[in-house]
Amino acid sequence: MGELPPFDAEQAPPEPLPLFRRWLREAAEAGAPEPHTMTLATADAAGRPSLRTVMLHDADGSGWHFATHRTSRKGRELAERPWASLGFYWAVLGRQVRVSGPVTAASPEESAADLRRRSPAALVAALVGRQSEVLDSRRELADAFREARARAEREPETAAATWTLYVLEPEEVEFYQGDPDRQHVRLRYRRHPGTTDPDVTGRTDDTVPPTRSGASTRDHGTGDGPAGIRWHRELLWP
Repeated sequence: MGELPPFDAEQAPPEPLPLFRRWLREAAEAGAPEPHTMTLATADAAGRPSLRTVMLHDADGSGWHFATHRTSRKGRELAERPWASLGFYWAVLGRQVRVSGPVTAASPEESAADLRRRSPAALVAALVGRQSEVLDSRRELADAFREARARAEREPETAAATWTLYVLEPEEVEFYQGDPDRQHVRLRYRRHPGTTDPDVTGRTDDTVPPTRSGASTRDHGTGDGPAGIRWHRELLWP
């Protein structure tokens, strides 16, 4: 409801990361609460999905970064099925972004460096660990935090053994701009290895994945990404 910003998909960049970073900045400037929070979807070995809200730690040429304990439910599910989806929603701008792709765990050194960049309170919580395990009582939790806080004060550079930084390498990124008249704009980027230069229409060879049913048949071209990756762009029906 209300006035929403326009989105001209024709002017969108050839790859998704610059657009995402711009939208994230604009969400923060518009007053969206905690604009870096996102929904993380994973699935277990049987394919049953689960959702939770986590923080985005970074978004760069290697992918979208987040962290958790590898022994948590999401950590275990990523070990079983190393694929995930992220969802961002900024209501104040009527915008959504969906990111999907394979997930890899960073090295212990990178994970430790990620934790050091966070607050002292985050280190305490990470040292407590045991995320997703059954808790017998709040007293047990308080005792664990007291012990972890004392250790963090003694050893501020210590690493939490199970704390792991994960990187989602995007295969698909979809941008959604709401419209008061319900003529919403949906622009999808799909990544594929490019082996030939696009012709004047923007199409490449048959490595371009087929358009799914319901997608616009108009091709919005391709763009080169890191390591020769090309992005295929297309509008979707709202």
